[in-house]
Amino acid sequence: MAVRTIITVPHATLTRKARPVTSFDAGFQALVDDIVETMRDAPGVGLAAPQIDVPLRLIVVEFGDEDDEEVRKRLYTLANPEIIRPSAELVTGIEGCLSIPGFVAEVDRHESVTVKAFNRRGQPVKIKAKGWLARIFQHEVDHVNGILMTDRTDQVYRLEDLEAEEGAEAAEEADEM
Repeated sequence: MAVRTIITVPHATLTRKARPVTSFDAGFQALVDDIVETMRDAPGVGLAAPQIDVPLRLIVVEFGDEDDEEVRKRLYTLANPEIIRPSAELVTGIEGCLSIPGFVAEVDRHESVTVKAFNRRGQPVKIKAKGWLARIFQHEVDHVNGILMTDRTDQVYRLEDLEAEEGAEAAEEADEM
């Protein structure tokens, strides 16, 4: 296993549709391990192969229960993922991206989705996800389709500006006490 370099905008691989995974051989297994290690090292909750400059339709997601941090995280490895059943309900949320460091965006995503894919052994899987897990899957599936979070919004913020704003608000609230 190795930590790979995460590419950042404006790298061309990030805006191209990735090609399907066709082999689940030892090379593919090593790639999966590298992506997982890279995601954890970043640290992140999801990473797509195009983000390490490998134009394959492969994502990894590691997420636990958003309401209970004590619940053990689950690792998902999905080859050729497709969102086959999005909910009608959209929810706005703040997202970051390892390929767009220092920025966050307000993005509308489906509240729940069903994702069809193959696991790391090449077996077909379907996953129903809601809330933040659904948001993460949508974000990572976008990556294999050459879509960035900034393509889905016009509300992009510098992280340091938001942190400064939050700090100023906290100081103001403290003065009022």
